[in-house]
Amino acid sequence: MAPTDFEDILYDVRNGVAWITINRPEKMNAFRGQTCDEIIRALNRAGYDREVGAIVLAGAGEKAFCTGGDQSAHNGNYDGRGTIGLPMEELHDAIRNVPKPVIARVQGFAIGGGNVLCTICDLTIASEKAVFGQVGPKMGSVDPGYGTAFLARVVGEKKAREIWYLNRRYSGAEAVAMGLANAVVPHEQLDAEVQKWAEEICERSPTALAIAKRSFNADTAHQAGIAGLGMYALKLYYDTEESREGVKALQERRKPEFRRYAK
Repeated sequence: MAPTDFEDILYDVRNGVAWITINRPEKMNAFRGQTCDEIIRALNRAGYDREVGAIVLAGAGEKAFCTGGDQSAHNGNYDGRGTIGLPMEELHDAIRNVPKPVIARVQGFAIGGGNVLCTICDLTIASEKAVFGQVGPKMGSVDPGYGTAFLARVVGEKKAREIWYLNRRYSGAEAVAMGLANAVVPHEQLDAEVQKWAEEICERSPTALAIAKRSFNADTAHQAGIAGLGMYALKLYYDTEESREGVKALQERRKPEFRRYAK
């Protein structure tokens, strides 16, 4: 499979480090079904390439790492893949199951589903220009799996609830302080720092790393079940006027009126 097989992402290997870059900067690197499919294929390619020791997940351009699902492709059900129209369970599982460490390289906005990707990646390195946060309840959405339950393991229950209930924005330094990111560096040093961490990983025993990753994952493997069940509930929620109010308000450039749906 050649890199030209991809439309929504870029794939290249730099000194044993596979870089998977979401290449939709005009959409703030928001993903559609095809984007998810291509990331999954690229992860599998890198994961079983003996010449690759570590994987970097990045976003093209200066503005965003990833801002979650592409609302312009929503149409009530995104583009038909997976439980909710996007193969999110498959994408999340691919990041967790690939037998090599995955590093999120965050140069700008990591919002919504993009924030979830950062949570799931083994390591996260941020630029001083990085911005983390959730928008789910603000947009009529939620991540009922790794984005909530696993986030609580990463940053603690209170902070995870704050992130989801209040939908605030957090800097790279704040992300490091709460445990969502491993390091924050000056923007111009980000690529070099990410490559440095990845090359250091490449010097380690690949079998030991694979076992370590499997061991870490085993402790939270039950959360895949939470995610699977939750995605079906989310699909039912997406079919309600309450959820659609979020997308409708965004399209009409107004504040959503969720309270009228309170029961």
